[in-house]
Amino acid sequence: MSTFSGLNTALTSLYAQRRGLDVTGQNIANANTEGYTRQRVVMQSQNANLVPGVYATTTAVGNGVTVSSVERLRNGALDQRSFTEHANSAYHNERASSYALIEDVFAEPSDTALQARLQDMWDGWNAVATNPDKAAPKAAMLQQASTVAATLNDASAQLNNQYTATRGGLDTYVGEVNKAADAIAKLNKEIVIATGAGLQANELQDQRGQHMLKLSELTGATASEAPNGALNVYVGSAPLVAEFNTRKLEIAQGSAMRLEDLDSTEVNLRWSDTKAPVSAGGSMGASMELLMRGGTLHAMSDRLDTVATKLATSVNDMHRAAYSIDGTTGQDFFVASNANPLSAANISVGITDTDKVAISSGDPTGTPKVLDGVVADDLSELSTSRTGADAEYQSLIGDLGVSAQSAIRRRDIQNAVTDQVDASRDAESGVNLDEEMTNLLTYQRGYEAASRVLTTIDSMLDQLINRTGLVGR
Repeated sequence: MSTFSGLNTALTSLYAQRRGLDVTGQNIANANTEGYTRQRVVMQSQNANLVPGVYATTTAVGNGVTVSSVERLRNGALDQRSFTEHANSAYHNERASSYALIEDVFAEPSDTALQARLQDMWDGWNAVATNPDKAAPKAAMLQQASTVAATLNDASAQLNNQYTATRGGLDTYVGEVNKAADAIAKLNKEIVIATGAGLQANELQDQRGQHMLKLSELTGATASEAPNGALNVYVGSAPLVAEFNTRKLEIAQGSAMRLEDLDSTEVNLRWSDTKAPVSAGGSMGASMELLMRGGTLHAMSDRLDTVATKLATSVNDMHRAAYSIDGTTGQDFFVASNANPLSAANISVGITDTDKVAISSGDPTGTPKVLDGVVADDLSELSTSRTGADAEYQSLIGDLGVSAQSAIRRRDIQNAVTDQVDASRDAESGVNLDEEMTNLLTYQRGYEAASRVLTTIDSMLDQLINRTGLVGR
């Protein structure tokens, strides 16, 4: 064994301990960096006999230590589970938020919501029935009916606004997905090149993991790692990223931008190359459920239109058969404000003159003159009809409340599951400052000990070279 081999052994220890200090410092520096994965130095002792002979003997104790790798402490199974659970959480969060916004549109129960406005109108008809010859109750009732129509108009407009906002958000999501896919493909190339050259690519893999997590939340994407280190990403069963190549998502030209457009066209999320539909999960999947024909917003809008048409039909049928104080008959009370069929969006009160409000069962200008409030009283009782607008609206609100509560419960349960998975993931890959401080002291003491060994060997060599053989001179 060489006299100077001890110097090399001590030197390798200095290099290894310093590398451990560097990696520990990197962990501490990134303790609060989102997506950062804790790293660990893997040391390996070096053999003194690289090619030992069959009968060779040696007193060598080794050539020191080397850093074989810097491990990225990541659990692939937990990563895949995290992608799945984050996708589910994003889906249920988006869905619950959408139901909350729909509930805000109706704002039930409230003194200013549609149910209270309807009751005010029916009470107004009752007041007219009590004083059929007075103009003031009729004027108040007309104002209350106009308020009901305006409330229906506003609710329909707000549902359409929510649709438009969600539709615009879907365009934004498509751009974010395409951008993240390009970033993953670029990082795949850099990681494969670095790995092939024997270099560490831990930080690049962390960046790629963050992009992948974003894709899973947006689209419910899944991933698999190729043997060369590249990450292949799938949306549904179709590839989004294949090593260094990506595919683009798009929304077909002419896709519905408003609720009323759904009668002629739908929102088509598709692949830009094959034009095949995309089976997205995550936030985009929840958005598509809102935007599709027959989806949540479309169904709510249709049911609100049913409330408006039932209100108009039930009131108009009685109003047309009744007589006003000036003898007018056959007029509709509720009408459409434009040329389109009557709906919640365009319902309005067609009577502006109190003398044209038909409330009497007979003609006040005929012989004999009949002026009563029988029809007005019958109209006031529509509030209790099991097939009327009130019953339909109460059914709508009840179903909405049940669906919203179900969405909230599922969101809360899923978020709890996701938090548990994240906690397990962080326990394995997150930075623990207490542990890193312990490692810091360990590597510091190792460095100091290696320095002491180096100093001791240097002193021994000085004794051997400079002082041995001086006796007798």
